[in-house]
Amino acid sequence: MEIVKPAAPAAQTAVEIDIEGLSKAFGEHQVLTGVDLCIDRGDIVAIVGGSGCGKTVLLNHILGQLTPDEGRVRVADYNRAGAPLVDLAEVDTHELDAIHTHWGVVFQRNALFSGSVYANFALWLSEVRNLSDDEIEPIARNALAAVSLPVDDEFMDSDVDSLSGGMAKRLAIARALSMEPNVIFYDEPTTGLDPTSAAQVQDLIYGTHVDAEMGRPKRTTLIITHDKDLLTRLEPRVVMLHEGRVHFDGSYAAFEAEASPVIRPYFDLMPALHQRQRAAE
Repeated sequence: MEIVKPAAPAAQTAVEIDIEGLSKAFGEHQVLTGVDLCIDRGDIVAIVGGSGCGKTVLLNHILGQLTPDEGRVRVADYNRAGAPLVDLAEVDTHELDAIHTHWGVVFQRNALFSGSVYANFALWLSEVRNLSDDEIEPIARNALAAVSLPVDDEFMDSDVDSLSGGMAKRLAIARALSMEPNVIFYDEPTTGLDPTSAAQVQDLIYGTHVDAEMGRPKRTTLIITHDKDLLTRLEPRVVMLHEGRVHFDGSYAAFEAEASPVIRPYFDLMPALHQRQRAAE
C-alpha cells in the first residue's frame, strides 16, 4: 500500500505540546538535560535515539506521569476554550484526568485487559467517559472497522489471549481511537511483530493520522520507535535524543542523509536495535 502524504498546511498551526528546559535524573543518573521541543497540532513526530537515551522518560513527562526536576511541559487543554497550553505541573489529578480524555495511548505491549475484545472497550469507555453499554457498542464496532478487524458478535466476545500479535496491536489502536483523541501516542508500536504485520500497523498509524477525504492531518501523532522501516514508510518529523538533549530535529529525508558521527552509527544500527527488542518480546 502506498501512503499518500498530505500537503503541508499553509497557515501557522497551534502548538500541541511545548517542552522547555526539561531535565530529569534518577538518583545520580541524569537522563534528560535541558530538552526543548515544540510539537504543532497535526504533526506526526517520531522520537528516536539509542537505548537508554530517555525516549520513554520524555514520553512519561508528556503524559504527566513524571514531574520534571527542571523545566516545564505544557500541553493543549481541550477542556478549555481555544485549547490553551497548560503547565502539567500546575494541574491537579482531576484536571490531568480530564486532559487525558482527549488522548489515546498505544503501549509497547498493548496493555490489553484480560477478557473479551468488547471488555477492552467497555472498561475503558465506561471508566473514562462514563458511557453505557448501549453507547459503547457502536463506538467499539466503528473503532474495530477503522483498523480492519471484524465487527461481528463472535469477534467482540472472543478472548484477547486468542489474538495474534498483529490483531492484538490493531485492537490496542482501536481502543485508543475509540476515545476520538486529539493526540495519539505510540510506544514502540511495531515491536514484536512480523514484517507483514509491522507494515500493516505502519500504514494504519498513518491512516489514523490523516483525514483521507480532506487531505490533511486530523490529529497529532507522536511515536517512540527504533523502527527504520516505519520512518521510511511514514516520513515523519524525526527528533533524536542523545546525551539527554535533542540532537536532531527535522525531516526524515534530512535525518537519513545525515553523516554526523552521532546520527550515522545509530541510523545504521536501527534495524538491529529493533530486532533486539522484537527478540526480547
